[in-house]
Amino acid sequence: MQEHGVRELFERLREAMDPALEYEHRHEDYLLEFPQSGERMDRDGLRRLQETFPGGVAPMIRLRRVTGSGDVWFGESRIDYADGTVAYGVSRIEFRDGKMWRETRYYAEPFEVPAWRAEWSKPVVEEPVAG
Repeated sequence: MQEHGVRELFERLREAMDPALEYEHRHEDYLLEFPQSGERMDRDGLRRLQETFPGGVAPMIRLRRVTGSGDVWFGESRIDYADGTVAYGVSRIEFRDGKMWRETRYYAEPFEVPAWRAEWSKPVVEEPVAG
């Protein structure tokens, strides 16, 4: 996979937030893992999750960065939920036969800079994804 094609795919999927469209781009042997909750889902399980999101409203996911090469890519995102909750996510995605094959997702909530290191840090400026 080439960077331009991967970036374009990730952006298209995040903009559409369409479970059927994402399903088409997943390999038939697709497998997703959430290490923090210990869950594993196949292609059909993830589609059911997306179609039954609590409150019927999918989160808004903004792609921040895409990095990788060959068949292994990482996407960093900001996730805004309908209830106002914000999280940041990182997905590690492996491709096979031009489709998403293995994916691992990690999530974290934002937190305040600890006082002991505040004088050495600067705020992150949110910028659109380059590409």
